[in-house]
Amino acid sequence: MDEGETYLTIGEVSERLEISAPTLRYWEERGLLRPATRQSGRRLYGATELRRIALIRIWQESGMLSLDEIATVLTGRAETGHWRDTVHGRLAAIDEQTDRLARAGNGPGHRRARLSAQRPCRDLGRPGPHRLRQRARPE
Repeated sequence: MDEGETYLTIGEVSERLEISAPTLRYWEERGLLRPATRQSGRRLYGATELRRIALIRIWQESGMLSLDEIATVLTGRAETGHWRDTVHGRLAAIDEQTDRLARAGNGPGHRRARLSAQRPCRDLGRPGPHRLRQRARPE
């Protein structure tokens, strides 16, 4: 433990980064994270661990990597290159998905707008909101 460094407890990290303490413990169980040290049985995290938590969160929330893939990247040794294969494979999958969306008609937003313009609700043969309001009126 570095005397000059500031350490945070799991509760402080949880509050500061808006991530639950059980999630941090789960990541620790999965080998994604380790506290810098323990003091009287309490987990303490330093700047290095906070950066690691931020990376895990970005990769997970962006959908770029699964927790298994994150573990591979974070625990992979440079000489094996396995982490590099994982990242390259995931980037290739993202590129493929992007290409599929582009081929599907310039992305889902454009396709939805085009369908709405071509076939409004009342033209589909189903009662649209305007017809429901008419039926609800007492005669």
